[in-house]
Amino acid sequence: MVDSTLAGKNVLIAGGAKNLGGLIARQAAEAGANVAIHFNSDSSRADAEATLAAVEASGVKGALFQADLTVPANVARLFADAEAAIGTLDVAVNTVGKVLRKPIVDTTEAEYDSMFDINAKAAYFFIQEAGKRLADGGKIITIVTALLAAFTDGYSTYAGGKSPVEHFTRAAAKEFGTRGISVTAVAPGPMDTPFFYGQETPERVEFHKSQGMGGQLTKIEDIAPIVRFLATEGWWITGQTIFANGGYTTR
Repeated sequence: MVDSTLAGKNVLIAGGAKNLGGLIARQAAEAGANVAIHFNSDSSRADAEATLAAVEASGVKGALFQADLTVPANVARLFADAEAAIGTLDVAVNTVGKVLRKPIVDTTEAEYDSMFDINAKAAYFFIQEAGKRLADGGKIITIVTALLAAFTDGYSTYAGGKSPVEHFTRAAAKEFGTRGISVTAVAPGPMDTPFFYGQETPERVEFHKSQGMGGQLTKIEDIAPIVRFLATEGWWITGQTIFANGGYTTR
C-alpha cells in the first residue's frame, strides 16, 4: 500500500537539531507527523530545542534525545526512547555525518577512527535498529554524499567513511523488504551549510559552486523534499543511492 502522507506517522531523525535534519523535522511536523529529534553534543542543544518548539507548534508530538550514536547501545536506547515518547516508528532518517578534508599522508589514526565511527559504524547500527523496530511498511533513509561519485583529493576518510552505507542500504533493502520496509540513501552535493565551509578555501568553494546547475551549492531545501518523497509516495524506491546534486557528480 502506498503511504501518500506523513499525517499520523511517527518519525525519528538522527542529527535533527539543525541544517538539513532540522528542516526535515519541521517539514515532517507540518505534514502531520510526530517527530523524535536526536542531537549529539551540547553545542547543538539550543538548535535542537528550537526545532522541537517548531515541531510542537505544528500541533504534533515532539521529543528530544541526546546521544553519541557511535556506541551501538546508545542507538538501541534512542530507538526505544523515541518509541516510548511518540509511538511505534514508521520512518527513520539518519542525517548524521562528519566531514574532514585532509591528505592521506597527514591523517592520524584517531581521525580515521572518528570518521569511520561516525559515518559508517553509526549508520550501520542505526539501520540495524530501524530494521528491528520500524513498523511494517516503514522507511529508512540515510544521508550520504555526492563525493561517492567523485574523483578528487582530500576526502578519503569522508567519502570512504560514507561509501559502506551504500552496501548497508542494499543489504538492508533485501533483508527488510519482506516486511515492506524500503531502505534508501540520498547523496547531496556540497551543501550550503557550516558543515561544508569549515573544510574549504574560498577558491575551492567557488569551484564547487561552478560544478552545479546555476553555479550554486546544494541547499537543504533541495534535499528535504526528496527525503519526504522517499518517506511517502516514493516507497517503491529501495536499495538505491539517489544523487541529488544539481549535476555536481554522476555515475
